[in-house]
Amino acid sequence: MKNVSKKILSAGLCATMALSMAACGSDNAGTSSESQSSSVTESSSASTGTETNNTSTEKRVIKIGTWYDHYYDSTNADIYDDPSVSDEELAQKHFDVVKEVEDKYNVEIQFVNLTYDGIQESINTSILAGHPDVDIYEVDLSFGIPAALNGFATNLQDVLPADNDLFHDQVVFSQVDIGKNDGVYLFQSNSGEMLLANTYMLAYNKQMLDEVGLEDPNALYERGEWTWDKWREYMLALTRDTDGDGVTDVYGYGSRWDFLVYNLLMSNGTGIATSDVENLSSPEVTEVLDFIYNMYNVDKVANPWNAEDFNYNQNCYMDGRVAFWIDAAWISSANNDAGLEFDVVWCPWPIGPSGDEATNKFKNVSSGNAWMLPAGVEDPELVYNVFYDWQNWYHDDVDLRDNDLTWWEDCAITEENYKVMEYMGARGAFDLWNALGLEWDWSQLLDGEMTAAQFQETYKQQVQDALDSYFK
Repeated sequence: MKNVSKKILSAGLCATMALSMAACGSDNAGTSSESQSSSVTESSSASTGTETNNTSTEKRVIKIGTWYDHYYDSTNADIYDDPSVSDEELAQKHFDVVKEVEDKYNVEIQFVNLTYDGIQESINTSILAGHPDVDIYEVDLSFGIPAALNGFATNLQDVLPADNDLFHDQVVFSQVDIGKNDGVYLFQSNSGEMLLANTYMLAYNKQMLDEVGLEDPNALYERGEWTWDKWREYMLALTRDTDGDGVTDVYGYGSRWDFLVYNLLMSNGTGIATSDVENLSSPEVTEVLDFIYNMYNVDKVANPWNAEDFNYNQNCYMDGRVAFWIDAAWISSANNDAGLEFDVVWCPWPIGPSGDEATNKFKNVSSGNAWMLPAGVEDPELVYNVFYDWQNWYHDDVDLRDNDLTWWEDCAITEENYKVMEYMGARGAFDLWNALGLEWDWSQLLDGEMTAAQFQETYKQQVQDALDSYFK
């Protein structure tokens, strides 16, 4: 594996990463640990179950850089080193796998808390110098993606065999789409929770649909009939003046604009920033923007946007003011959807005119955490295999891994809702637009101050400029 090119511009990545630091982080300066490595004669692919033949007498320390506490590694004495232990049997399995991995590969595993800011500094300095501080970095995708795009990550297709699980079933790890087709640079740990997290469903008030005789959208989706046109028909039928005073009391839809944009883009098989060339001006995005403009300004089926109270837009469904809204496990839990006076039903997003079932994706993958092997790491295949086996504490038994999803099930309220969340959470689409620090005003579209065409013309260059900075 070649060291990262000296042509990489440190200042370029610093500028890119600065965008992400405001989102989440620490004021503490990061601390870097010196790279430790010793030769290991052989490693084997973790996906095949082949035993390693490591004969080195000196243990290599595999360092994993993070910004918060992880358990367990070689420094832990027992399961109670983790203060949050609740299931002792499960904790013991996590604890025992460390010894298994140590013996198999003649290594030690050590987590290094670099802090949130420090981990970015470490990536930008130590990798560029050709001596990564750690063997694996945990990255927030907001800075992990630009790091990978700028050459700071190992291409796993270059170091792992073609039959590795990462390239096929992805039982333990899944690939992260970063808009680059020439390799695999970032990966995420698979679990039931990972599949369900950050998944946004279209939700509806069942009683409202029943009152006007509308069929369950889930049944329509199964028949391939749940489309934008059908959803528009539903919203028009559900937007009503219930007391006859000439003022609309119930709207067909009401929720946050950012969630709406994400999901309509996905359901139309498109995105605003899916490569190094802006796509805001594309015909497919025009369809999305026109649909949103018409919802708020022509059909007037959307609850008017409240620019003064962001949470109002998210929570307006709770008192029965809207029929459709965007829901998620964390929203349902925070608002206690199970205690509402109506039935909350989740359904997939309707399919847009340029989309189909294959492209109808529901989960944005430009946010969240992932893992990255730095460019220049010694023996990357060994490092990956050690980490794979450590993460695979359940030995491919996914039922054991996902044995307790009670919180998610409670948030879903019903088994049917949970199945919708599972279905949608397993699918994702890459789009960077909301991670670029763009200074645009979506209320101009929602309030009718700009048409879709005017919005595109106004902001397309800003998107391109941001992408130029992000990618280069």
